[in-house]
Parts: sequence; structure tokens; C-alpha cells
Amino acid sequence: MNHYLQTKDFSVSQEQFKLEHNLELDMLITKPVPGNLDSYYESDSYISHTDADTSFVDKIYQTVKKYSLRKKIKLIDIYNRDEKKLLDVGCGTGDFLIAAYNNNWNVCGVEPNENARRKAIEKGLQINTGIDELLEKKYDVITLWHVLEHLPNVSEKIKKIKNLLVEDGTLIIAVPNFKSYDATHYKKYWAAYDVPRHLSHFSKTSINKLFQKENMEIINIKPMLFDSFYVSLLSEKYKNGRQNYFKAFLVGLYSNIRAIKTKEHSSLIYIIKNK
Repeated sequence: MNHYLQTKDFSVSQEQFKLEHNLELDMLITKPVPGNLDSYYESDSYISHTDADTSFVDKIYQTVKKYSLRKKIKLIDIYNRDEKKLLDVGCGTGDFLIAAYNNNWNVCGVEPNENARRKAIEKGLQINTGIDELLEKKYDVITLWHVLEHLPNVSEKIKKIKNLLVEDGTLIIAVPNFKSYDATHYKKYWAAYDVPRHLSHFSKTSINKLFQKENMEIINIKPMLFDSFYVSLLSEKYKNGRQNYFKAFLVGLYSNIRAIKTKEHSSLIYIIKNK
């Protein structure tokens, strides 16, 4: 591995971390991995676990989230089967599962964070703490919305997740893309590095190679266009110590414009099936 850059946990601990480049996979690895990783999620600023809706940035997140939920449901509906069995790994507080349930999906979730899991259960959802609890079950569609980057031993987890799919099922994964323009623009301040919560940082090459090892293939890649704006908004604050909405909008817009040619959007959705 080669040293790629040094960054820090801007949102919780302010501790320094290194990103090492796995050249074979073209993937960045966060080093070191803290032994008490769960404590780095215990923050009101970790919005996907809190349903926060107080600050202006929170409100932007929640507005985009509602739009994204509709888009996600349209996407999974393309790959539905008779039973419409859906597993969402890293389901947070469960809003995607509720939207899917309201669209006639049989839903199940996995969420290791106790606070987020409790909020999801309070909404009436069936939530498990880990995928090992589900090893005898099969699902038509499995989703990981910005979750794969959080998982330790990622190759092992991919193998287990694949085994939860029906034979012709569909795996849908969304992850940040460190090859995007906004990543190269903000460098160590890029908010989507989010160390140490993000343990792995993916390129299209790394996703392709990781799933090829499990005899799976990417059948489609779709951009998450709003991510460049939200990530740029956070990155501006990390870099300059204050919000700069106009500049963040320009960087996010330019990132999406560049990606029309390069296909390197801030975040990408991969649709993956067995070969």
C-alpha cells in the first residue's frame, strides 16, 4: 500500500487518520481503525442516526432525503419479484424501509447502532443488529445506501451479503467516489472521507474487482447528483471553518458537469447481480 493523504475526523473527535492506497484494488483504507469505533458515531451531528431537523444543513439533508426516497423506491421496483422481499443493510432510522413497505415490499432491516435501531423499531419496523442473524433467509433485493464504506472486513461482508440473495436477486450499493472532482478539489477536507467511520473508500475499479471475486457483475451505474452539493457544503465548513453556500453550490455543480464526461460523480449507485 502507498500513503495517499492524511485527513482527520472533522465532525466528532478531531483525531488524525491516514488514507492508504491499495493499488491492486484502487481503494483507500483508513488507518488506524480505532478499537472503540462505535463511540465515533455518538454525536448529534451524525444525522442519519438522529433524524435531526434543526439546523439549515439538517433541513437541506432532510429535504433531499425525501426526494431520494422516491427515487430509491422507483429503482428497487425495477427489480421486484413476486415476493418483493427487501433487506436494507445499515438502515439507520428506517425511513427507506417505511417507504418500501408503503409500496408493498416485505421489508427487513439491519442496523448495528443502538440509537438508530431503537428509532426504527419505534416506527414499527423489524430490525436486526447484524447480518449474521439472517443467514437462513433470502431476499429479492438487498440495498446498502452509503453503508459498504462503514463495514470492516469488506470482502468477508460482501460474501455474506451475496449469500442472502435469491439466485437471480439484485444488490444495490451506493458509495462515495474518491475519484470525483469534489474529492480531488477538497482533498483532505472532503467530507465524504468521514474518517474513521468510513473504513474503505471506493473507486469504480475497486467495486468492480471486489464483486468479480464473488462471481458478481455490475449491470448498471447511476449517479447520486445531490451528493456533490451536500458533501461540498460540509467540506467548505471543514476547510474554512464556516459555511459558504454559494461556493459549495458552484463546486457541487461543476463536479456534476465534469462527471458528464468522466462519469466520476461524487457518489455512485451500483446495481449488481450474479453472473
